[in-house]
Amino acid sequence: MPGKDWLAALVVIIAWGLNFVVIKQGLTEIPPLLLGALRFTLVAFPAVFFIKRPAVPWRIIVLYGATISLGQFIFLFTAMYVGMPAGLASLVLQSQAFFTVLMAALFLSEKVRRHNVLGMVVAVIGLCFIEQGAAPGSVPILGFVLTLLAALSWAAGNIVTKGTGKIDMLSLVVWGALIPPVPFFVLSWIFEGPEMIQASLAGLTYVGVLAVFYLAMVATIVGYVLWGRLLSRHPASKVAPLSLLVPVIGLLSSAWFLDERLAAIQWLGGVIVMLGLAINVFGLQVWLRLRNAG
Repeated sequence: MPGKDWLAALVVIIAWGLNFVVIKQGLTEIPPLLLGALRFTLVAFPAVFFIKRPAVPWRIIVLYGATISLGQFIFLFTAMYVGMPAGLASLVLQSQAFFTVLMAALFLSEKVRRHNVLGMVVAVIGLCFIEQGAAPGSVPILGFVLTLLAALSWAAGNIVTKGTGKIDMLSLVVWGALIPPVPFFVLSWIFEGPEMIQASLAGLTYVGVLAVFYLAMVATIVGYVLWGRLLSRHPASKVAPLSLLVPVIGLLSSAWFLDERLAAIQWLGGVIVMLGLAINVFGLQVWLRLRNAG
């Protein structure tokens, strides 16, 4: 990838890595379904009045909004609300990289080469090391399963994005954000109740306001616009694994801001994840050079 695309990838990795700390802070004031509704309302309005609709059929806009926006964050916000730690949520969610590569091979006929598989295997080993560093009983089963469902929704959205080809990603993100708010508000009214909604909005402090702003403007507008452009320019097998660096930032920021402790084995896992990423992106040359250096 050219240098500007590597820079874009770095911005996405940092923005999404910090995202999990922000979500956790936002959930202290706003219940998960209401948080989703506020997030995507701010993404869509007022931008939708100034940004032209993307040159794709409405079904693509609906599919994008229903997968990457609605599906992913119903599951992720709820998972973190029921106790999924922020750092580990950032880790488990990156299973979307594997789901994306497999879906791209199945639906878009993209080739999965040997170094892609090797890179994925090495990265999975690193992710397992990071997971093993978690304190016993600190990861609720429901939260884990919901985070996997969020990853699957994200991967499905990646395939929708990839299938659209080269389009204006800002317009797709903004117009796709029209889909989630109504379902989120309806589900919030049903499951969280009008009393909780009213109490949350009435008791909102700068923490909740900044959390919604960050999730809408930075994580969604900046993050998904750059991510979508990368997917449109490069094979999914090259782009999707870049997200494996997100949990490194997620774990570090969670340890710093939320006092979620990192074990030595988790640091080792982060190094192994980066090695797997290098093999996947740069090919077997990285693996051969490391072996020859040894």
